This record gives sequence, structure tokens and C-alpha cells, in this order.
Amino acid sequence: MFGFIIAGLVIGALARLFKSGRQDLGILATMGLGMVGSIIGGTIAWVLGTGSIWELNILGFVLAVVASVLLVGTAEALTGSRRKQLG
Repeated sequence: MFGFIIAGLVIGALARLFKSGRQDLGILATMGLGMVGSIIGGTIAWVLGTGSIWELNILGFVLAVVASVLLVGTAEALTGSRRKQLG
């Protein structure tokens, strides 16, 4: 479980680096999006037959980062639209 949390934080941080612009996300949101992205990426890699969803492999890692970039963009769009309505 501890490794999953650390991997989620690393994947979330990489996703924020690859996503252009400034994101208003805290460390917990980054970690959560990274963890969800790692589950999505691991599941896609598992469906493609590269191993178990819980194994660390290159394809799963790359897909996890891509999924996390999309999740960060979605989260930023949702929180940005709420801030515009409030402000």
C-alpha cells in the first residue's frame, strides 16, 4: 500500500510537469489523481497483456502518466470553472 501511495505521488507529479500551465492542485489532489491514473494505466496495460495490474512495468507506467495528465486537465477544468463562477 505504501508503494502504491508513493507511485501515485510520483505519477501525479510527472503528470503535472507534462501538463502545461499552472495547476491549482494540492499534494493530496496530485497524489489522488496519480493513484487513479496508475489504476487506469495498469488496467489498460493488463488488458493489453503486459502483466498484472499491480506490477510495475514500462507500458503501465507510461499509460498511468498519460491517464494522470488527462485527469489533471479534467480536474483543473472543473475547479477553474467553479472559481470563475464564484469570483
